Amino acid sequence: MKVRKKSGADKKERKLRRARGVGNVVIICMLCALIAITAGAGGAHSIFAISKQDVIYGGRTDTNAVAVMINVYWGEEYLPQMLETLEKHGAKATFFIGGCWADDNNALLIQMAEKGHEIGNHGYFHKDGDKLDLAGNVREIRSTNALISAITGTTPKLFAPPSGAYGQDTLNACEQEGMRVIMWSKDTIDWRDKDADLVYTRATQNISAGDTILMHPTEHTANALGKILQYYESVGLKAVTVSEILPADKI
Repeated sequence: MKVRKKSGADKKERKLRRARGVGNVVIICMLCALIAITAGAGGAHSIFAISKQDVIYGGRTDTNAVAVMINVYWGEEYLPQMLETLEKHGAKATFFIGGCWADDNNALLIQMAEKGHEIGNHGYFHKDGDKLDLAGNVREIRSTNALISAITGTTPKLFAPPSGAYGQDTLNACEQEGMRVIMWSKDTIDWRDKDADLVYTRATQNISAGDTILMHPTEHTANALGKILQYYESVGLKAVTVSEILPADKI
């Protein structure tokens, strides 16, 4: 009997069925989300409902906690190490996930959620929000939420604008979708400067309760993370999710 060689289409179909069988559900949810966006991007919320003063750059200072926020569009090869380091130190993080990345890495996203880390929204295609109109911002946010919800069963409530770029339409879209806009108080700039010592310095220098520390899944960040968490512990700080350090009226 002649065995048919598996084509690229066969491989693609198998890939879509991985990660606990969520592939088909994801596709359906994505289509539903896009249809909903086309039908009603304006929503029922009033325009200019929130302002730049509502953007969150840090959390409560009356705690002994800081929040590590990790933006993910690439670097899946370093995430298992980072997850292991976080677990070793009893620390939690908020992973802001890109939709197109989640579509290709279902299993890793599920692992993050199952380990008790918070999953946030980082847009679908990493588009700068200040260059998009209201409908474009809604599309980036809503499609990513639909995908993450289909994979993990939980819908994000926090949105980290790609490149830190947002405009009033971004804020209006977040208000419409029930999202909080999260920025950072400390930036490791690890995507640019590939130096573990520099990442460590930027993540620890003048650290204080309520800080939100931005990282990415890079090799040097993965290598520095354990030392960073050890420093937090040495000064009486605990790494928690972003939501855990937000005031009650900001969650």
